[in-house]
Amino acid sequence: MSVKKLKPITPGQRFKIVNSFDKLTSSNCEKTLVKGKCKSGGRNNMGRMTMRYFGGGHKRKYRIIDFKRKKFGIYAVVKSIEYDPNRSSFISLLHYEDGEKRYILTIEGLKVGQKVISGKSIPFNIGNSTFLSDIPLGTNISCIEFKPGQGAKIARSAGSFAQLFAKDEKYATIKLPSGEIRMIMITCMATIGIISNVDHQLEIYGKAGKMRHLGRRPRTRGVAMNPVDHPMGGGEGKASGGIPRDRKGKPSKGFKTRSKKRYSDKYILQRRKK
Repeated sequence: MSVKKLKPITPGQRFKIVNSFDKLTSSNCEKTLVKGKCKSGGRNNMGRMTMRYFGGGHKRKYRIIDFKRKKFGIYAVVKSIEYDPNRSSFISLLHYEDGEKRYILTIEGLKVGQKVISGKSIPFNIGNSTFLSDIPLGTNISCIEFKPGQGAKIARSAGSFAQLFAKDEKYATIKLPSGEIRMIMITCMATIGIISNVDHQLEIYGKAGKMRHLGRRPRTRGVAMNPVDHPMGGGEGKASGGIPRDRKGKPSKGFKTRSKKRYSDKYILQRRKK
């Protein structure tokens, strides 16, 4: 996937870098795999704002993605590669041999007409999904399960992947995209390859209006508020506000919030990079 820099015809295009979308093959989604998506604007069921700086944005439809890949031993053909407004990566439409259609996250290098399969003892090709126990060491993997049968939870965003370091009778050692090294059960499934749209991190929005299209509203600094609205508000003139805190009063910017007795600590061999 490539990006392109626009000519500065307007101020918003002067620094704008956008995706060329040259790998997409279809602009129409599969209607049987799409459902409506309602927006809350950051309000709960009582209409009260619980999340600030949410609201607006372009109307979207949710594409139902198959994160579990449980159709074992049945080949599927990639019919199209499409854009999904709900995620940074692209999605692929699969047509299975039994007639069923499903969406999956596109793997970098996956092309229309290529066949993919999931299950045990399958060919070692990109886009195929199998158990960690069957994947060779050193392989780049994505869409990894935390628990067997749970569905993909790790390495799902554009360009992300993990590496398989080691395996024993029960656990596989994986280096996550954050740099953390942890153990996961070998009965969990993963997909071979790197998630598509690798150049997503090179995009530059160029103007505030692009963020409004995504449904994100302007963010107000805490020190610019009144004392009733934020712990860092108030003061004479441009007061700095003291120790950085969130609006609930909990320190931020370096303050550790992870519990020291968390159950998953025994599975983490090396912490992520700071």
